[in-house]
This record gives sequence, structure tokens and C-alpha cells, in this order.
Amino acid sequence: MIKASLLLMLLLTVLIGMGLRWRQDRVPQVGAARRGRQGFLARGKARIDLWITAAAIASLISMLLMGGLHWIRVWLGHG
Repeated sequence: MIKASLLLMLLLTVLIGMGLRWRQDRVPQVGAARRGRQGFLARGKARIDLWITAAAIASLISMLLMGGLHWIRVWLGHG
């Protein structure tokens, strides 16, 4: 079960990170902060912030999903 939750979290982090990056490129208001001349450190910080946000969202989703599956097993009497 632990391996499944880690794989789920990794997959969700990648998918959410790709979605957030796509949204920054598509929506002008979101990507406005990225435009212009940014230094190396500012671009690195923005990229790290994006992936940390994606990991936080993925961890919430995986906790809710795996916790929900656990409680379904408990209520059905299998756990």
C-alpha cells in the first residue's frame, strides 16, 4: 500500500506540475510575473515554487484517495 501511495503521489506531482506550467504559459495573468528579464536565481526559484506547489497538491489528493480507500475497507469489514 505504501508503494502504491508513493507511486500515485509521484505520478500526480508530475501531472499537476505539467498542468501548472501549461497554465502559466496559456493564461496571460498567471504568466505575467514570469515574463521579462529574470535572473538565473529568480527563474530557479519560480521553477522550484511550481514543483513544490505541485507536490503539495499531489500529497493532499493522494492522502484523500488512499485514506478514502482505507475507510471503505474498514466500513465493509475487510480491514
